[in-house]
Amino acid sequence: MVEADRCPDCRQPWGEATDPDSEGTWRAEVIRCHSCATAAAAVGRFEKDGGDTRGLHVHVRRGDPWLSVPSA
Repeated sequence: MVEADRCPDCRQPWGEATDPDSEGTWRAEVIRCHSCATAAAAVGRFEKDGGDTRGLHVHVRRGDPWLSVPSA
């Protein structure tokens, strides 16, 4: 099974990702998914207002002002 041979987090092949010779050869880029950021902000507001987040799922669509992340 291909899935079993991959890191569950980064999805890189275990053989390459755990090879001591590959240490220091990986590069990471930090990016922000604005859709995920909007969803996380909505959940934060919901939780702050006393909402129960157990089992909560967030549907994100473009163009819904009520889902916008407040500007800092």
